Amino acid sequence: MLRREVKRRVRELALLPVQIYRKWISPGFKPRCIYYPSCSEYFELAVRKYGIFRGSLKGLYRILRCNPFATGGYDPP
Repeated sequence: MLRREVKRRVRELALLPVQIYRKWISPGFKPRCIYYPSCSEYFELAVRKYGIFRGSLKGLYRILRCNPFATGGYDPP
């Protein structure tokens, strides 16, 4: 039980930069994400679903795919 709590706290700590970005930085820009969910939301969902290591890799790959030549659309983690 203690191990589960530690894993949860480490996950929340790993998601802190994404949450700070979504709360303080992102509102300063107009919405222009071509994907649904947005890249920051995708990153958070992926970390919660797959864990810190694999979820972070999936999130970073999604951010790298976000460019003007991508088709966009619905892309769940």
